[in-house]
Amino acid sequence: MPLISKRGRLIPASPIRKLAGYAAEAKARGVKVYHLNIGQPDLPTPRKALDALRTIDRTTLEYSPSQGMPSLRKTLCGYYSRFGLDVAADEIIVTSGGSEALLLTFMACLDPGDEIILTEPCYANYLSFAITAGVTVKPVTSRIEDGFALPPAEAFEAMITPRTRAILICNPNNPTGCLYTPEELERLRQIVLKHDLYLISDEVYREFVYNDTPYVSALSLPDLREHVVVIDSVSKRYSECGVRIGMMVTHNKDLYASILRFAQARLSPPLLGQIVAEASIEGTEEYSKACYDEYKARRDYFIDALNRIPGVYSPMPQGAFYTVASLPVEDAEDFCLWMLTEFEYRETPDSVPETVMMAPAAGFYADRSIGRRLVRMAYVLKIEDLERAVKVLTAALEVYPGVRR
Repeated sequence: MPLISKRGRLIPASPIRKLAGYAAEAKARGVKVYHLNIGQPDLPTPRKALDALRTIDRTTLEYSPSQGMPSLRKTLCGYYSRFGLDVAADEIIVTSGGSEALLLTFMACLDPGDEIILTEPCYANYLSFAITAGVTVKPVTSRIEDGFALPPAEAFEAMITPRTRAILICNPNNPTGCLYTPEELERLRQIVLKHDLYLISDEVYREFVYNDTPYVSALSLPDLREHVVVIDSVSKRYSECGVRIGMMVTHNKDLYASILRFAQARLSPPLLGQIVAEASIEGTEEYSKACYDEYKARRDYFIDALNRIPGVYSPMPQGAFYTVASLPVEDAEDFCLWMLTEFEYRETPDSVPETVMMAPAAGFYADRSIGRRLVRMAYVLKIEDLERAVKVLTAALEVYPGVRR
């Protein structure tokens, strides 16, 4: 029997989706499952974007340029200017989601065996992309007790070796909801300059910042023009996860040219997705404000409600729409599995059974033992459903045999 490749054996299952089969089985039994495991917004896509899709007037659905449609890239320049960022169209490469933007950036910035430093818990697919690119991850761990703030400079310095090529951050952060302060970003800026590294900054949640700490893009940090790559996506800000349109932005012309060659090898980003994305960017300010207000209200309710459950703790997220919470259990993955396979909550004997699906947070760490008692939850459901989910979770923890009392 032919062997599976080493990277094929090493690449981990997604902690966000690995329990999906059990959720499907629960639904087949008639159980209502509240999905807190995945950042799939339930808010509608902008009507303007859907209308653009319905009224496509083309006789051929052709390839677009490998770097994306010129009109979309020009429109994106206007979008970035709203945040005080001076970006040219030939500094943007449109990709098949932010995921491809990150993978192409890895391929262009790092060789197999090179090292990248990232903060953990991290977006789980970062670890998968690193394995795909043959890159070694050097994690710097943030702590729930500190609200997942950026670790001190000494923690980053301790990880740097001759093979270190880049630091990767997500700001606002998925999975923690943390927003890095200007002072924290200044510490990173100094490290990047001192060691001549790339700073790869995933900024797909920039619209969702809920406190007075200003959002600072890595593109605006002084003296880093040749060092910074920003990863971006329309998926979350316009509820367009399915159109698969992301982008990478850099002022570094040599790096841009390298990433473009990788992009040419995959031909073109999705044409229909680009049409939808372009229609979403301008004239949707009221839509974006309504989405922001809704997510902030959900955050305010959900985090307060979680912290009222005995033994549960969640810091207050400052951005995005996620939180990493600690549960009073020995193994959160076992608990999440039990919720889908054995537990059913009924308000009355005749009511529809309910349960909750969460993402075990161990999969967001390079060392999975660190996150054993943690889960990531996405508050992407309407408040009425979040209320039910909290009620179900509370009832489950009251009867789960593995609760630490």
